[in-house]
Parts: sequence; structure tokens; C-alpha cells
Amino acid sequence: MLPAELPLPQYGPLVVLLLQLLLPSTSAFFPNIWSLLAAPGSITHQELTEEAALNVTLQLFLDQPPPGRPPLRLEDFLGRTLLADDLFAAYFGPGSPSWRFRAALGEVSRANAAQDFLPTSRNDPDLHFDAERLGQGRARLAGALRETLVAARALDHTLARQRLGAALHALQDFYSHSNWVELGEQQPHPHLLWPRQELRSLAQEGDPTCSDCGGLSCPGNLLGLRRLTSGYFGTHPPKPPGKCSHGGHFDQSSSQPPRGGINKDSTSPGFSPHHALHLQAARLALLASIQALSLLRSRLGDGGFSRLLDITPASSLSFVLDTTGSMGEEIHAAKVQTRRLAEQRRGSPAEPARYVLVPFHDPGFGPVFITSDLDSFWQRLDELHALGGGDEPEMCLSALELALLHTPPLSDIFVFTDASPKDAFLTQRVEALSQERRCRVTFLVTEDPSRLQGRARREVLSPLRFEPYEVVALASGGEVIFTKDQHIQDVAAIVGESTVAQVTLALEPPTAAPGRPLVFSVDGLLRRVTVRLHGAISSFSIRSPAGVSQGQEEGVGPLGHTRRFGQFWMVTMADPPHRGAWEIQVTAEGTPRVRVQAQTSLDFLFHFGIPMEDGPHPGLYPLTQPVAGLQTQLLVEVTGLGSRGSAGDARPHFSHAVLRRVPEGTMLGEVPLEPVGPVERGLLAASLPASLLSPGPFSLELTGQDGGGRGLRRTAPQPCTVAPVLLELSGPPGLLIPGSRVPLGLRVTSFSAAQDLNLRTSVSPGFALASNLSRARLGLNESAWGRLWLEVPESAALDSVVMVTVTAVGQEASPAPPTHAFLRLLVLAPAPQDQLSAPAGAPGPALTASPASSAWGLVTPRAGGGAHGPCWGSAWGTLFLLGLAFW
Repeated sequence: MLPAELPLPQYGPLVVLLLQLLLPSTSAFFPNIWSLLAAPGSITHQELTEEAALNVTLQLFLDQPPPGRPPLRLEDFLGRTLLADDLFAAYFGPGSPSWRFRAALGEVSRANAAQDFLPTSRNDPDLHFDAERLGQGRARLAGALRETLVAARALDHTLARQRLGAALHALQDFYSHSNWVELGEQQPHPHLLWPRQELRSLAQEGDPTCSDCGGLSCPGNLLGLRRLTSGYFGTHPPKPPGKCSHGGHFDQSSSQPPRGGINKDSTSPGFSPHHALHLQAARLALLASIQALSLLRSRLGDGGFSRLLDITPASSLSFVLDTTGSMGEEIHAAKVQTRRLAEQRRGSPAEPARYVLVPFHDPGFGPVFITSDLDSFWQRLDELHALGGGDEPEMCLSALELALLHTPPLSDIFVFTDASPKDAFLTQRVEALSQERRCRVTFLVTEDPSRLQGRARREVLSPLRFEPYEVVALASGGEVIFTKDQHIQDVAAIVGESTVAQVTLALEPPTAAPGRPLVFSVDGLLRRVTVRLHGAISSFSIRSPAGVSQGQEEGVGPLGHTRRFGQFWMVTMADPPHRGAWEIQVTAEGTPRVRVQAQTSLDFLFHFGIPMEDGPHPGLYPLTQPVAGLQTQLLVEVTGLGSRGSAGDARPHFSHAVLRRVPEGTMLGEVPLEPVGPVERGLLAASLPASLLSPGPFSLELTGQDGGGRGLRRTAPQPCTVAPVLLELSGPPGLLIPGSRVPLGLRVTSFSAAQDLNLRTSVSPGFALASNLSRARLGLNESAWGRLWLEVPESAALDSVVMVTVTAVGQEASPAPPTHAFLRLLVLAPAPQDQLSAPAGAPGPALTASPASSAWGLVTPRAGGGAHGPCWGSAWGTLFLLGLAFW
């Protein structure tokens, strides 16, 4: 517990930098960039969150000079827009990718924005400092920060970022929804982040706070009371006589005397009666957000804080290793590659940020081992030995699921095995989880029919037994590479190459066809182009745009270096590669596998959302994947732009997004990309019409031009999937305590057609899970609600991650592809009663469920959706871990 009198962090010259970066550009803020369509010039929660994180990251870089490089100077960043790309280039070296940091920051920002849209949070006054519930709001804020800290220490950074987003949203709302600014305060509230400090001078129940205001702008409606108050929103709770409203177009309470309101969420008088004070509120909200992030940094340490926001250009590295008796060469290959990484990258920006190891055999798998120390990882690997035999099928997918649960998003996972999966029933779930985590899975399979020792085969095995690996690899953007024992060490060299910034280049057609070349494009921003081919290949040749060709002969050729290991070829092109269209001709028995990758700093991140214009605030509600029947917005964040050259230099830019069906590669459609916000931020948006989004997987490509007017193309590393229905799984109102029975909420909605669905549930680890909704028969725009009950055993490990999965599968009459929803929860011990500084739990989701004895949930039309109209959610869970000692 921090002492109540501990001073807040001191900022010195950093505050000056903040004001230069943020305030001149604009005159709670609305949720995200999309909201600016309704109120141009406003500062959003997304901008406040990103600016605060960038400034604390800069402070971290200033405090910790980079090894082997000149220290950063604050004056080099003054007067410039602060960009993640520039920060990473200055600290880690030119070309160092910032996209993992930007992806982590995006998780926080979207969780922040979702507080205005989630059914469990958008109308809760305690989460927005509304309705004069300032003490309760401060307690919930402190609880969310505690949850962030505990989840980060438990290495569940996805959950930590979600709770951090919720905490920052509430903190920022305080300065927009209360009268702190109107009281003339010039600094953040000194006690808001300290739960043992009493909030003094609060308006009491009988104190009138506002006078009547009949116009949109209400600059003088606050009475002269020198006490802290906030406005009421909507009808729950009802506004007492004489109290202020939140105000704005969607606030029902603002039409009741005293009319008007006091919020400073935007620059628009139609939404914000105190719009003239928006800038002052944003300034204090930004400084308060920096205080909160600085406190987290002080409690987690620089290493822990860097892991929370993924402040590294390097990938994490995950191994899933078969440890049965025939796997000695594969285990040795993993050790060799780890040792090679240690020797080549120790202490450099390319050293992996985290290592994950999951062994498996039959019938067991695990435990998972996680570390940030390469020596510890090497030691644990060195302790693994190939033991025992058994029949061929092994628990590979169970181990891979465990690895996905503990591997950071946007990472590579390598599976070493010589056996097919015994748990093939997990294929669809692992496939969906790999896409949700955006992790690329590569299988290195030593399938050698001549080898008999160490592996007993009790029956003739199907040649299609490795198909589940192919399915998962395709969904994750990875591949399945078949090799033999004598080649596994050399083939495993791709492990090291995949820990650097690489993009996969699109092939046309996507798979090799007899007599037809594979074509890929190379631009001037690509380096170290590598072609990998494997299969029963008799010959191949690669032709450059200049007409130069190179065949399959090993060694250095006119285009680059060719290496062969059995049926696996790797061709590394000489730098710089020729710009333009390259061709690959392949002659093979069956369908050979061809992949082209390259290193580049120019890439993109993306996510999806649904515009919300009738909720508490207009904005874009984030989705994990598009849903059939819903017009969806695609949001793109281009990475690697930085501050390229002088202001007059042409920048690379993307103009269109192309959707292609997977795996055929046929074009589904092309939509224009529109810039959003400052061009140097690289934010783009596109509208995906519902007619373009039919259920099934598709690849996403961006096309445009480089700075010289030449063609530019990038492809997302994993395919996307259009879900046939929207499946929402919401978390419990309190923490997961061993020995407790926890309710969860479930909703499934169809926007495209009638659906007849089976709903299946599972939980990892194998806790008991019951549901009252096993089947849903939906019409167009109808929803089904249900309840689940999770039994947390007394033996549940503290600080352990629990993953609840719900799968909606179409019945025979409705053969829709499966839809998955994942909910991550954390098992925690309750705090002693005298340390509680927050309510026992947040209100649970407003769900209607059928009796537990029935297999059917209540089905109702979608329209309605609460006090502010329909709300479309994502598969995110909302977890309130309250009652813990602060810090």
C-alpha cells in the first residue's frame, strides 16, 4: 500500500512538451477518432490515451539511455508531433518497428472507447463520474488500476490493457463531467488516484448546483456553490431537483428543469453545453492520464511497464514441443536455435521480449513456462528430453491452445512434432483463437515413413491426419513444413528469421498451378526478400523484373543464395532487390508450398468497428471481426511512416483496401481508404458494405504508392473471418475467487438471415461450466440471451488465467461456419475486509435468461438495446476485480 502522502511523479520539462504537442492542434470526451465526424476539432479518449502513453514512453527512454547508442535529448522532440515510429527509431535504431507497441496501445484505446458502448458499462454512473457519485467513481477507478497491476504481474497483458483502458476512461471523464475545471483548478485533482485520501468539499444531496438553461451553450448555469459536483445522465438514477445534467443531444435528463448541462466532452454545443471549456478539461485529463501511467511504471518497474505496453521492436518466441521418444532431433534443433538467438541478439533490440515453452506427449501436455530471460529459457529447454513412446496421435492442439493463451498477440509460435493430433476436435477452437490473438503458427513436422523407432503405430493412419495443422496454419498466416530428422536443424533456422520484422508478400495466384507462374511485387521499402518452397518439387526458377533468372541449384546465383534441405528450399535475394513484378515457376508432384517474405518497417495494423450514433456519445464500437449483415468500418493504422524527410517530401500512402476470398484468392471487392486525422499518424478508414461481408475467411490487402509514385502493396499476416452471427460473452460482476460460483452472460444475434444454432461451451483449465442456452433459433435481427455458471474450485491457482469459450455452430438446416467468443478471466484471492476501498462488485450485465431447466434462451428482436438504443458488442469480456488492496 502506498502511503497517502506520497507525492505524485514530477514531470519537469515534459509537461511543456505535452502542451506543445496537444493543445495547439485543437481548440469525455468522445470515444475515438471516428467521433470527430460529429464534433470536428474535439479531443477524444483515444487521443488522450495515446498521447499520455507516448509521453510516458519518451520519459522512460530519457531515463534509460539505450545501450550502445547516444542518449535521447528532449529538445529533439520539442515542436514536433510525437510519433511512435520516431521514438523507436531514435531509441532502438533506424527502421526499428513500433507496431507491437502501437498494437498494445490500440488495445488500451479500444478498451477505453468501449466503456461508452458496452452494456455493462455505458449507463453506469460510477464508471463515468456522473450523478454526483464521485466517491463511488473514485473507488471504481482505483479498483480498475489495481486490476491492471495484478493482471500485468500475472503476465496477462491482454486483460491488463483492457482494465487500463477502463481506468483511463473513468479518470478522463472526471475532468469533463465534473465541475473541477469550472472551479478554476489548473492541476489534476491531488487525491483522485489515492483511495485512502478523502474527497472533500462534495456537493450534498440537498445542494442546488445548476440554474435553468434553455439554449445549447450554457456557460453560466453553474450556481456559485464552491463544491464538487457532476451532471446526471439519462433517467437512472433520476436527477433530483436543482441538480445539473450531463447535457447534450442524447441526455434525457437535460430537458428536465434545470435544463442544459455541464459536460465538456467536445467542441460541439449540441453535445457539450460547456464546450468552451473542452480544451482546459482535455489538458487536465491528459496530465492525470500521465500521472496514472507513471504510477503504474513505478509499481511495475521499467521492465514490467515495457511489457505492459509492449515497448519493444522484437517479437516474442513460443515453442510447442513434442517430447515423446522419437523427438530427440527436434528438441535438439529447438535448443540449437535458441542458443543461436542468444549469441546473435542478446542485449540488442532484436532479442525476443518473452519466451514461452509448452511440452506435450500423450496423454499429457504442459505446464507452460514463461520468462523474459533467455538463460532461464535455455535452461528449461535443456531439461527437456525425449522420453517414452506411445501411439502416434499426441495432444498437440491442447498444448498449442495453452501456448496461445500465454503468448502475446502478434507473435510467432513454432510447433515441433512428428505426430498427428489426438485432439483434432480442438481444430476450430484453436483456429479461431490464433486469429483472435493474431499469432502466426508454423508446424515443423518430421514425418519420416522410414523411421520406426520410438513411435509405435497400432493402426494404419490416414494420409489426411495432418489436416488439422494445415487448417490452423492457414487461419493464422503460418505454414506446415514437412522435413526429416537430418534436416530439422537447418529448416528450423526460420525460427530466428521470424523474430525480426517481416511481412508476407501476396502471391497471384495464391497457390501454385501447373504451367502458371506465381507473381509477387517488390517495392523499394523491402529488404532481405526470401522465397521458401517445400514439397515434392522437381524444379523451380525465379525471374526478376529485369529478366534475370535463377534455378534451384544450391549456392550463390545471379539473384541470391539458394539453400536446400531435403524437400525444403530457401532462396535469399541479394539486397537491394529489383523493384517490380517477380515470377516463380514451379514443377512438382502435388501442390507445392511457396511463401515469400521480406523485412520492412512499413506495415499496417487494422481492426473493425460499428458506427454508433445513438448512444451516450457517437463513436466507433470495436469488434474483433466483421459480422455478416452489418455494414462495418475498417480502421487501418500504417506503421513505419515516421517523420520521413522534410515537409515537402512525398510519403508512401495506401489508397485502397482489397478483400480476397481465402484460399482461392478471388477478389471480393475493393474499397477506398480515407485519411483520418493528421497524415503523419497514418490512420485510414474504409466502409465495408454488408454485401461485401459474406460468412467465411478473407485476406486483407492494402494498395497504394510509394514516395516515388510506384506501386505499393501490403497484405495482412492472417486471414480475417466474417462471423455469421454476433456472439457476446460478458464477464462476472466480481473477481474469480477459489470456491466460488460465477455467473456469465451470453447473447447471440443474427443480422443477415434466420439461424438455427447449437451453442457449445468449454473452459480452460477444465473447471465445471453449466449453461442454460444450448440452442438458439433466431430470425433476422433477433437475439437470444442466456446464462452460464462457472465453478471455480478451491484448488484453483491464484493469478492464473481462465479462458471461457462459447461456440455457435449452425445445424444441418443452417450450415453456417462456427463463431467463437473468448473471455479471459483471472483467479485472485479476496483482499482482507479492512482493505476494501471499492464496492463489492459492479452491476452485472442486464440479461434475460430462461429457467435453468430449459435448453432455450429468451429470443427477442434486436431493436431497443437499452436507454440509448441498440448496442452491438464484441466478444470482449468485462471483468471487475474489486476489493484488492490498492497497488
